[in-house]
Amino acid sequence: SNAAVLEQLRKAGPRMNERSLPEMREYFKRIGYEPQDFDKLNLIHVTGTKGKGSTCALVQSVLHNYDPSIKTGLFTSPHLVAVRERIRINGKPISEELFAKYFHDVWDRLEATKEEAIRAMDLPEADKREMIKNTRQHPDKPVYFRYLTLVAFHTFMQEKVDCAILEVGVGGEYDSTNIIEKPIVCGITALGLDHVSVLGNTIDQIAWHKAGIIKPQVP
Repeated sequence: SNAAVLEQLRKAGPRMNERSLPEMREYFKRIGYEPQDFDKLNLIHVTGTKGKGSTCALVQSVLHNYDPSIKTGLFTSPHLVAVRERIRINGKPISEELFAKYFHDVWDRLEATKEEAIRAMDLPEADKREMIKNTRQHPDKPVYFRYLTLVAFHTFMQEKVDCAILEVGVGGEYDSTNIIEKPIVCGITALGLDHVSVLGNTIDQIAWHKAGIIKPQVP
């Protein structure tokens, strides 16, 4: 559960947070993507304590109503009824069929890059040793939110969305959505004391984490 993950993060301290992005880069590589591949999604990245999800939904609605030909992707959390609510295209949750397809796409790609599968590949031994070394540094599968992040990005890439709006899960600096390198705009909503066991117990500490999504030369 999310509560269990947060408790694990709290006990592990900063080190587990700092591992999140290297792990996400490795997971994305294993399913066939490099961070720069997502530049084509014209990403809008939003964090904050209050209102970040509604801000993302508002941005999606404005874009869609301004020009319905713009195909939008929206990744938010949590969901109310069905997990598919977290991944939307043109404002609507993706279908059960699409969710199942892309969920299992990601699963199968991660399975195919486990150590046993790598050993069976027709590759030079040196290449296989390097791949196995990288795989051993990270768990076979990511935790819940990070896995859904993989599914969301994979969905948006396969469905060829024109613009994807991403809501940060927790914080910003070490959040799994912060794998992106060149968003077209970043947004920070109102800050408050939340997730203090992970982000710190002062507004200054929390603001540092939130500001982690800011990129050079990105408004």
